[in-house]
Amino acid sequence: MNIDLSALGWDAGWDDAFRRDFAGPGQRPARVSRVDRGVCTALTGGGPVRASVAGSLLARAAQDPGALPCAGDWLVVRAWPDGRITAEAVLPRRTAIVRAVAGEQSFGQVLAANIDAVAVVEPVDPSPDLGRIERLLALAWESGARPHLVLTKADLAADPEALAAQMPGRASGVRVHAVSARTGMGLDELRPLVAHGRTLGLLGQSGAGKSSLVNALAGAAVMQTRAPRADGRGRHTTTYRALVAMPGGGAVLDTPGVRLVGMFDTEAGLDRAFTDVTLLAQDCRFQDCRHGEEPGCAVRAAVEEGELSPRRYASWQKLQKEQMLASVRRVRRESRERRRPARP
Repeated sequence: MNIDLSALGWDAGWDDAFRRDFAGPGQRPARVSRVDRGVCTALTGGGPVRASVAGSLLARAAQDPGALPCAGDWLVVRAWPDGRITAEAVLPRRTAIVRAVAGEQSFGQVLAANIDAVAVVEPVDPSPDLGRIERLLALAWESGARPHLVLTKADLAADPEALAAQMPGRASGVRVHAVSARTGMGLDELRPLVAHGRTLGLLGQSGAGKSSLVNALAGAAVMQTRAPRADGRGRHTTTYRALVAMPGGGAVLDTPGVRLVGMFDTEAGLDRAFTDVTLLAQDCRFQDCRHGEEPGCAVRAAVEEGELSPRRYASWQKLQKEQMLASVRRVRRESRERRRPARP
């Protein structure tokens, strides 16, 4: 089964990088569709292959777990005379959704790579969680891809458009889409995001309707879904990250539902997700204002005057603290690594 790699995003830039740095006997490009315990399912021009991670790549990952292949990566795979296929290298990522790994080491975990747009997926029923949306939009902005907010199960809302108008992110240029996989509402607005050569990444909680959305965009049951629970909430379905090729070209990268997405080097993303607060902070009397009880704090003044909601202010402060803590942990880890004696 031949696969048109250009439909999955392979272009002249990727081709030049491959030929310049990686082309060799038995080596060819492939895009990762799934990773299971160190084995990549990847799509090559000749069809899907299963590739184990080469020792050189594992050695890099021992120092930086983010170097491991993930769904959406473009790989260099090598076929060996004994029939083995190995993933030899990961081509430099253009975009990546990265979250912090739990613990004191502050490593980043790559959830998806080389996506053109990120859809933060949030169900309208029982009600959208605004704090979660803001958190995920910060990661989406930091990824380098274009963020979108997709409100699923919109057929359950009395006035989907009015609800969409109340969502955070619009002031930063985030497009909000009210969609229903069941009725087809709003799907036509999303189809350009999965056009030939383009990849849409989905990011959201379990039961948000991501798998149903993939199936609706594909026009076929390509992802497993489960019936809602008795209380109407969705069930956890996807347990792995998967790149799904669309019939007309393009791809959707579905991620497992994540309960906690920690901040990791997301300072720029937070600024974009909270453009309104960032602009207010520029008017504070002191450049190092912590936006608490300091005199002349423009952010606090906006809250007191009703220009900024206390909920959004608290959400911004919480994410700022997480980001600062993650940054401190990363700097400490890197300092320890620099002081560590080199192996003979």
